[in-house]
Amino acid sequence: MGDQAPAPEVFVPVLEWPAVPSRPAGLLSSKGAQLKRRDFHRLFLGMGLSPVFAQSVLAQMSAEEGGPPASPETSQRTNVSDAPRTYNQVNQPRKYVSGRKRFSIYWTWSYPWEANRDVAELDNRFSTMTEVRRVAWPRYEKPEWSERAFLQGIAGTLELFHLSLLRFQKMVSEATGNPVAVYQRTDQAGQRLPLNEQVLADTDTLLVFGLDHMITEQEAGAEEVEAVRKFLQREGTCLIIGPHHDVGSSADLQQRDQEYAHHGDPLVPRQQRFGRYTRTLMKGLGVPVENRWGLRPAVVPGTRQIAPLTAMRDLDTRGWLNGVTTFNFHPHLPHYALTSEDDKSVHVLARQPIDLSRPHPFTAAGTREFNAFLWMPPNSTRAGDILLVDLTIFTTLFGGTDSLDRFWNNLATRA
Repeated sequence: MGDQAPAPEVFVPVLEWPAVPSRPAGLLSSKGAQLKRRDFHRLFLGMGLSPVFAQSVLAQMSAEEGGPPASPETSQRTNVSDAPRTYNQVNQPRKYVSGRKRFSIYWTWSYPWEANRDVAELDNRFSTMTEVRRVAWPRYEKPEWSERAFLQGIAGTLELFHLSLLRFQKMVSEATGNPVAVYQRTDQAGQRLPLNEQVLADTDTLLVFGLDHMITEQEAGAEEVEAVRKFLQREGTCLIIGPHHDVGSSADLQQRDQEYAHHGDPLVPRQQRFGRYTRTLMKGLGVPVENRWGLRPAVVPGTRQIAPLTAMRDLDTRGWLNGVTTFNFHPHLPHYALTSEDDKSVHVLARQPIDLSRPHPFTAAGTREFNAFLWMPPNSTRAGDILLVDLTIFTTLFGGTDSLDRFWNNLATRA
């Protein structure tokens, strides 16, 4: 399988509470939309624990995502405000207003099934918060991360994902004037919420985050596929599908080890396969794409900054990538493989260069980039757009750049 790369230097992000930097001039100010205080109290997390509407949070479970620093353009440090947080609330429908998109996020996981996974299992589970603390030591050795204040099992890591979305939620809400609704397929209290007309009725842009381990058997039912199909028949809608990586799919243990050495994250096991729900949803909708591998992006030589995207701007007639040169760094990103090379319905708008210093089966044949951002424009049977991009693009992870802010703004104002 070739020589493996040496173990990387470990960097770990930390949740902190400093002031949020001001946003770049001209961004996220669509038609002067402003959120009133009461709007901050209307953001609910499905039927479960809700990070209602707070300031941004830097969070993630990867051991390396504190590595490549944010661009000098903006530090992206984030905080959590003192806004009241609610529990067991039902989302209040948002009224349609032309030009002000209503965003909804749908986590495809079963929170209980993921949180209750046997921690003695090596593969196909999230890290516990205790494991994160051990790998990150001593950065999480603060009272707010102790067993008295924060969940220490797998549930703690799942909550880091929720916290890491808050900056995106805040920026989109400022751009649209609408709070971002967040749902879970099955929440902390075991309440199941399939994608249905109730979820989609007050949604214009739906983000489906495929972070369910395949072993938990989450699948999009026929009724859900049909509900999304009808949703996309409405003018002005957009479906953003974000399945995460598929690491270690091979039965060859040496290949799994090579994949592990390539991404270099000690908190990701030799096999971690995500996205059964999004795969079944894409199949039902006729989206000829599959998430494969977990690839480490290249960086600018001599720096820790992620290498620029290879953008096909001539195909980007909608302007999704206007002003966008990079996304953010994540050590194990999926390749969105086209399952039908003859299908002209999908435009690959951006590819990400791969770190070639670390051997990987995908690069062994000479491949140098992976598909990072895809677009299916409307057609004769579908009025809405379909986009594919990894869900971690919407988390704060270790930070971000003005380029990522512009991408978020484009989605909020062009979708």
